[in-house]
Parts: sequence; C-alpha cells; structure tokens
Amino acid sequence: MSNQWNQRYNYNFPTSIRFGNGVIDELGPHLKEQGLKNVLVVSDPGLTQLPVFDHVIGLMKAQGLLVVVFSEIAKNPVKSNVLRGSDVFHQNGCDSIVGFGGGASMDVARAIALKVHHPLDLFAYDDALGGDRFVTEAIPYFVTVPTTSGTGSEVGRSTVIADDVTHEKKILFSPRLMAKKVFADPSLTMGLPAFVTATTGMDALTHCVEAYLSKGFSPLCDGVALEGIRLIAESLEKATLSPDLESRAKMMMGALMGATAFQKGLGIVHSLAHPLSTLVDMHHGLANAVMIPYGMEFNLPVSGSRMVTIAKTIGLKDATAEGFIAWLKALNQKLKIPTKLSDLGVNAGHLEKLADLAIKDPCHGSNERTVARADFFELYQKATS
Repeated sequence: MSNQWNQRYNYNFPTSIRFGNGVIDELGPHLKEQGLKNVLVVSDPGLTQLPVFDHVIGLMKAQGLLVVVFSEIAKNPVKSNVLRGSDVFHQNGCDSIVGFGGGASMDVARAIALKVHHPLDLFAYDDALGGDRFVTEAIPYFVTVPTTSGTGSEVGRSTVIADDVTHEKKILFSPRLMAKKVFADPSLTMGLPAFVTATTGMDALTHCVEAYLSKGFSPLCDGVALEGIRLIAESLEKATLSPDLESRAKMMMGALMGATAFQKGLGIVHSLAHPLSTLVDMHHGLANAVMIPYGMEFNLPVSGSRMVTIAKTIGLKDATAEGFIAWLKALNQKLKIPTKLSDLGVNAGHLEKLADLAIKDPCHGSNERTVARADFFELYQKATS
C-alpha cells in the first residue's frame, strides 16, 4: 500500500443541482417555496440587456417575488463591486441572492452573500490567510443560474475578487458559500456568441486538466476531472461552431465537473492567467486558453504520465503527453483563439509585473512541478515573443 492510501481525507460533493433543458421555469416557484419575497439578482451589465434576462426576471415576478437587479460588475470583479452590491442588498431589504450569468456574476454574488452579514473587511476572509475561520454568520439564501459553460462557479464554495488598487486577486472561501440550489439549464447558453463559448469552454477544460494534474490526492476528483475532459473534448468544437442543445448540455456538465474537481487544486496555468486578467483586463477564459499549452509544456517533465492518461481518455491517435499538448494547440486554432499574448496587447513592458503577480498567486501551490518567479517570467516571455 502506497503512503497516500494509508492517510485520512475529507471529501465534499454536496451541491444540489437541478440540470436540464427548461429547468429555469422552476426557479421562481423554488424561491417562493422557501418563503422568500425580495430577491437580489446579481448579473453583469451586458447580460441584463438581453431578452433571456428579461425572461428569467419575468418568471420570478410572476411568482409574486420582488426583484432588485445589481449589475455594477467589472469584467474582472473588484472589491468595490462587492461592497456596492452589499449596500444595495441592505437598502432594498432583500432576503435572498440569485447569481445569474457567468463567472464574474457568480463571484460577485457569492462575495455579496458573504459580506452582507460579515462586518470585517472583505479581504479578512482571504483563504490564504485562513480567513474562512471568520465566516461564522448566516448567509442569505443563495441560488446560482449559469448562462455560460466555463468557470463552474455555480457549484463553487469560493470566490475570486481583486483589490481595486494592487490588482492582486484574493480567494474568499467557506463551505457556507455554496449555493443552496443550482439551476443549470443548457438552453440559457444557446445564444452565447462563438468566441465567448470557445473561451469559457477552454476555461472549463483547464479546470479539469489542472485538477487532474494537481498534486493533491483525491481519486474522486480525478474521476470527475477525466470525465469532464472527455465531455468537453467531444463537444466544445461543435458547441462553438455549430451548436445544438446536446453539445451545449455536455459543455455545461463539463463546466460543473471542472469546478467540482478543482477542489483538489489547480496549477500553473491559473497562476499565469490571473495576472493577465488583473493587469491587462484579459478575459479569464481567454487567458487560460492562451496559456495552457505553455503551462503543460512546463509540467511535461513531471506530469507527463498523467497527460498520457488524458490523451487516452479523449481517444487521441498520438496518445502521448506531447500528443496531448499538440491537441490543445490545434483546438485553440480551430476555435480561432490567439496563440500569442502579443496578439492581445501584452508586451515586454508587462512581463516583470506579470511575473510578480503570478508568483504571489496561490494556484501554483498545488502544481505538481514547483514554479519559481523566473519560470513565470520565462513562460510569459515565450508566450509574448
């Protein structure tokens, strides 16, 4: 028996998920059944302008619910967004929160749910500082409704919020922050533009891949991650270029699985991606998509055997670690995702600051191969030149 199998562990997979075409019709009745009356809906400003948003708000109002909309959310959420949302919750006497949208909406909604009854400074709850021990008060009834298949934040228990000034990302964590109910309706993603589908999908894929490769020990997460990789590999291209409900449903499930699996840990790709979001305001999924081949090449000497398992899982003819990395590059090309950071406004002048931010990011702590600041600088340099 290896040493890992002779240890004690805790595992949690408790999120209640209602999944399937049309389940959004059940949201209003569900809230009403809980005795709720005044809902704060947290969404992004773009989504609030779309017909699907009006449709969902209408479904809630048809149940006699009062609905307050908060959409003052940056593409990469910052602390001031959360504080403002908490004020809106109190000012309107809300009793519940619905996070409706993509990762940014979910992150802000979850952080508001934390903040409304917790008086300390928001970043006192930073997981890197052991801040979860301060999460002791009640959390408003919290429901999530994803409209993208990417972050999987709808099933998460943490939220990533950046400092307005330093741009450093903080992870706020507590099992109390899990949604009481998730309504995952693939039909809500059918109108998603191709490029958004591609980048959010690559985010989901990165979650699954990094969770599987991370150095934590969780066979449960490994199994979930591998099946998530398989679903995404067979559906992302179709969901992007010629979508149907089945491909969108598989992508939504893959995103849910990625976020479930990464409680095991993430890795170098996310530590490369987070600074790109904070420093140059790059979409998180796009940053992951561009950087994952570089991160996998870095990990190859240590994680190669597990990449072979991934290659076999998705049925690659070249079922090697190198074949897997080549598949990632080819997938990005098919999805029309840039291969270089220089195509996205990053230049040599950004590299030192990016490396400074990356080494402070906690995600690489669970990367199987240890990463130094010099490694981050070199990877950014490769991706830019």
